[in-house]
Amino acid sequence: MNILLLGSGAREHALAVSILRSTSTSTLHCIPGNPGIASIATCHSIDVTNESILAFCLEHSIAFVVVGPEQYLEQGIADVLRDNSIAVFGPSQAAAMLETSKSFSKDFMKKHSIPTARYANFDSTQLVDASDFLHSLSTPIVIKADGLAAGKGVIIAQTKQEAQETIAQMFSGKFGKASSKIVIEEFLNGVEISVFAICDGNDFVLLPAAQDHKRILENDKGKNTGGMGSYAPTPFATKEIMQQISENIVAPTLQGMKNAGTPFIGCLFVGLMIVDSKPYVIEYNVRFGDPETQSVLTLLQGDVARLLYSATKGSIDKETISISSGYASTVVLASKGYPDEFEKGKVISGLDAIKPENVQIFHAGTTTKDGSVVTNGGRVVSVTSYAPTLEESLEKAYQGVQQIQYENKVYRQDIGLKGVNQLKLIS
Repeated sequence: MNILLLGSGAREHALAVSILRSTSTSTLHCIPGNPGIASIATCHSIDVTNESILAFCLEHSIAFVVVGPEQYLEQGIADVLRDNSIAVFGPSQAAAMLETSKSFSKDFMKKHSIPTARYANFDSTQLVDASDFLHSLSTPIVIKADGLAAGKGVIIAQTKQEAQETIAQMFSGKFGKASSKIVIEEFLNGVEISVFAICDGNDFVLLPAAQDHKRILENDKGKNTGGMGSYAPTPFATKEIMQQISENIVAPTLQGMKNAGTPFIGCLFVGLMIVDSKPYVIEYNVRFGDPETQSVLTLLQGDVARLLYSATKGSIDKETISISSGYASTVVLASKGYPDEFEKGKVISGLDAIKPENVQIFHAGTTTKDGSVVTNGGRVVSVTSYAPTLEESLEKAYQGVQQIQYENKVYRQDIGLKGVNQLKLIS
């Protein structure tokens, strides 16, 4: 079948690779794509409005659309495509509120008894109430912009003064419209993991759990980013914990959405904190995450396109994929200054000279200029590797990292070390 992939990051590059390995794929188009995706699929630079995407699908006889970024889902692209009988892997605008509104998602969890941190929602008219609530919490305190903020709308305040300042900044437009409303919640001290569930509205398949590294600096220091690296599977997600996630979190989430008349079809990305062997939901996302996708999809064997397509038809084909027994690791190379201001246009070398076996480069913030691939974003490329052990996988990934060069390259050198140490403890 003819497939359209929406997005331009490393997540989409990884999805493109998996989709093209699928026997059910005839042709893959991407809007807008990136230089890495353009080397394996046909990319198109068009306006990314619902109307233009629909017109493209009709003109090119697209049978199936896979949505990458959350912004497309927030603007209702899945609704428009379904209304025109085009299969789409991604939730409706209403169902996407699990991610696009943090206050909606927290209230949803509370209503359906899904374990999460104590919280309260506030808007800019409730500054005094917000201050009173934060003083009822122990530090550190988590403050979240209600809307989409490119993965940067969560601040962990170490003191109550910092929390007060953060609230004032958010209400003053730190994240624009996204922070006109905020969520304040207690800090959960545990181990963070990410789990993807491929959902057809009723049933689901859980993919291997990953561990992301959100802070810009080693030892989880510095500002939050969109993610500086990941690995999968993580040993912190034991069989018992995955069972709890399935029964106490994903199943009631799907049932709750179905009961509300907004069945969830797509990838439910659950960000979790494991506290005393119990998983708590930090947040929902309603699409594949980056950089976890690069690691998780590397572990999948079989027809990924068929898996996603079957979910859109309400009868997920659980037998079309299998999971490799090894480990996949991803190291993100970023631009100096990220997640704040950074320079673009730095020539990248070494992209075609990666020598370790089972190492893949996924483009993110790249473009072409005068015949060269250059930096064009905060996160530039992801280096992902596969190996039988986590240590081998990490070693290969960092070998790949050393072969890629550009001015002011930034990356973390401790990706996956928590997992390595945990495996040593339980061995």
